[in-house]
Amino acid sequence: MSGVIEVSGLTKRYRDTTALDDVSFSIEKNAIYGLLGRNGAGKTTVMSILTAQNFATTGEVRVFGEDPYENERVLSRMCFVRESQKYPDDATPRHAFRIARLFFQNWDQPLAERLIADFQLPVDKTIKKLSRGQLSAVGVVIGLASRAEVTFFDEPYLGLDAVARQIFYDRLLEDYAEHPRTIVLSSHLIDEVANLLERVIVIDRGRILIDEATDAIRERAATIVGDAAAVDAFTAGREVIHRESLGRVASITVLGALDGADRAALAQAGLDAAPVSLQQLIVRMTQHAAAAVDEGALR
Repeated sequence: MSGVIEVSGLTKRYRDTTALDDVSFSIEKNAIYGLLGRNGAGKTTVMSILTAQNFATTGEVRVFGEDPYENERVLSRMCFVRESQKYPDDATPRHAFRIARLFFQNWDQPLAERLIADFQLPVDKTIKKLSRGQLSAVGVVIGLASRAEVTFFDEPYLGLDAVARQIFYDRLLEDYAEHPRTIVLSSHLIDEVANLLERVIVIDRGRILIDEATDAIRERAATIVGDAAAVDAFTAGREVIHRESLGRVASITVLGALDGADRAALAQAGLDAAPVSLQQLIVRMTQHAAAAVDEGALR
């Protein structure tokens, strides 16, 4: 085991529901990961177990080579920014930051103050009276200023407008460049965060669907567009994950990188090959996998 986080055979069941089903993956030191998937796919469950806020039914989890459960040596080196983080009724952002400063040994107060100003955060207003975006900003400040060796952001952008989200992305990249650490980012805005991510782990129905470097994923598929008959002929025998048609024009997304011979054949047939964005690819692969599961269940 060489990663800062190692997960092997992780399963989590809630009575008749299996949230995670024999999940295994590794997260390396000093990299930005995207933990992606649909609502209910198991992303938050994974992060909760890794940070000892939930328990596995079976399987093994190691963080910094140790079991994180009731392990102060491990937990003090991690920060988990939850979408549903709760605070005492009378707590203010100033209180939250003061406690975080005591807990996280790498806390950077000047960075926290810069982020507070960036987000125009009212630090003396009770947290329960903050807007949804301001509450998210409190989590972003703690997650970035903590400079924890491993930081989990669970849907950190909820309620943030486009300007505030861009501030978050910019500050994350700036501080990561100066102070590398492991960051795991769970987000539904896949294309918006795609340029941040070095590696992507996609969970679907409690299982790992994709675990690859982001650049490698982008090369895994292409959308072939043109005359329907010619498109069908070119894509015959390839794995099709999405198909659309309008009259005599078809658009078919296929898995597999296109080589020089493929591109020559496309040009000869008068077809175009369009790149597939990370979000499109993940959506199409998730839909394709779900269709395959449903088809198998009907047999």
